[in-house]
Amino acid sequence: MPQLFTPLSIRNITLKNRIVVSPMCQYSSEDGFANDWHFVHLGSRAVGGAALVFTEATAVSPEGRISPHDLGIWKDEHIAPLKKITQFITQQGSIPGMQLAHAGRKASVTEPWNNDRLVPPSEGGWKTVAPSAIPFSEEKDTPRELTKDEIKEIVADFKAATIRALAAGFKVIEIHGAHGYLVNEFTSPLSNKRTDEYGGSFENRCRFLMEIIDAIREVLPSELPLFLRISATDWALDGWQVEDSVRLAEIVKTKGVDVMDCSSGGVVANVKIPAKPNYQVPFAKAVRKAGILTGAVGIIVTAAQAEEILVNGQADLIFMARELLRDPYFPLRAATELGYETQQWPLQYERAKRKK
Repeated sequence: MPQLFTPLSIRNITLKNRIVVSPMCQYSSEDGFANDWHFVHLGSRAVGGAALVFTEATAVSPEGRISPHDLGIWKDEHIAPLKKITQFITQQGSIPGMQLAHAGRKASVTEPWNNDRLVPPSEGGWKTVAPSAIPFSEEKDTPRELTKDEIKEIVADFKAATIRALAAGFKVIEIHGAHGYLVNEFTSPLSNKRTDEYGGSFENRCRFLMEIIDAIREVLPSELPLFLRISATDWALDGWQVEDSVRLAEIVKTKGVDVMDCSSGGVVANVKIPAKPNYQVPFAKAVRKAGILTGAVGIIVTAAQAEEILVNGQADLIFMARELLRDPYFPLRAATELGYETQQWPLQYERAKRKK
């Protein structure tokens, strides 16, 4: 059996293969609500055979959205339409997961296809917040530095969001600690210049994340997994480095994090990222040596490529994004390409299955 189609048990959840639908922003919500677009988008990836289907980055508060059209989980009314989606994903033999996020200083912007510009309060935007009053770039808003009381409130937002996600039927929670959003803004020395207990040393810069992990684990049943997406490097001098990610992994694995989803970059503008196939895989490999499960992500586009990563022990899961936008049925095609007679085809599609 190909490694790509070997089941993996994490706590009491068993993934039927190693293919994960990476969180991908859709910018298609009104007031944070899931709708038919999300049902079809997420549901079709479950029909396509992915083992774990994550929502896009889902805001824990209105101010935590990247754009005014992001998915949200900050109020109880959001639960019902999400539950319809999780029920369908589960019926397809996949596991529904939710990524919880706060965009921090990179919030209140338009969708990428609308020039990714700042949305002022007069147009439905809001004042951004961050660990320090440092803008992401000259074109972005200068955020307001969070008070310690506000930090506690955001930690509570992550906890409340987890409770709602569970009520909606999600079985895996992922903390978005990457790509220059709020958690990443705290951990990186390039965006966090605080002088209190949330800034300065490695331990202080990670304190906000640790508090979120503790808060989520208070309400997330012990049988359900907790993932953490990180930017394994800032790709910048004097920024967060791979060695910091390994150090972080050694800590969070003792606090109830089960998988480190290893991405990179996003905390500072205009850095050179050598994007090419497998360019982030070494990060997953390095973090895995800390004794925690890891996910590889970034320009993984073929079955052979994904299989090689797993066979070489570089990661335990393959997170796929754009390739699954291009082909929701990549897992079914990958099985054929790897010569595996998968039983994961929907009965409704069996007549289209290629025979050996």
